Amino acid sequence: MRLQDKTAIVTGGASGFGAGIVRKFHAEGGKVLIADLNTEMAQALADELGAGVEVITTNVADSADVQKMADRAMELWGQIDILINNAGVTHLPAAMEDISEEDFDRVIAVNVKSVYLTARAIVPLMKERGQGAILNVASTAGVSPRPKLSWYNASKGWMNNATKGMAVELAPAGIRVNALNPVAGETPLLKSFLGEDTPEMRAKFLATIPLGRFSTPEDMGNAACYLCSDEASMITGVCMEVDGGRCI
Repeated sequence: MRLQDKTAIVTGGASGFGAGIVRKFHAEGGKVLIADLNTEMAQALADELGAGVEVITTNVADSADVQKMADRAMELWGQIDILINNAGVTHLPAAMEDISEEDFDRVIAVNVKSVYLTARAIVPLMKERGQGAILNVASTAGVSPRPKLSWYNASKGWMNNATKGMAVELAPAGIRVNALNPVAGETPLLKSFLGEDTPEMRAKFLATIPLGRFSTPEDMGNAACYLCSDEASMITGVCMEVDGGRCI
């Protein structure tokens, strides 16, 4: 029970990697608020897991929604120990000059602006208590960029850099900030990364991963649990690759 009595917000926690983190945190004794636009799926997960898991409909790119999310967590528990910035989107693979402005703006709003908005709403609350852990879910695309995912790559590279900057600034306040860099996994975004989800495309992609498999929600849950637990009390500013060796 490594997260016993800890409280956590997981954005994008209704499915994919986020759901894996929610499941692990709940299993380790944590109380979790799932913040997601897919309320129905989030509620289904909360109902499955039972007591200690709550849901709020949240657009992480909207400042009012993010503030409501923080207010709801404080209303429920009176404190926020852990923030997981997991919500993310991508654009379909295409030449960088062919990505629409609408798709570019959406990627930046969800993958970049959301980290600013959650920090603005929650960092002051953590500073008041002199403790907290923030985990940003980036991507191997931010470490080893892939062709035709240009602006998604850039958004995740930004997230890795933001993680280090946040860690340095917030360390004196007792707040740790780390990131996870997963390789593609069995999530709703897989088809978008591959362009088309076919056995041939999967085999081609898997050939670039030394351990020979995709990242799983369980992999992400385990890594997130460690970095957000007291076991990692000396670790901050780390961008951990959970990628089966993809970035070697």
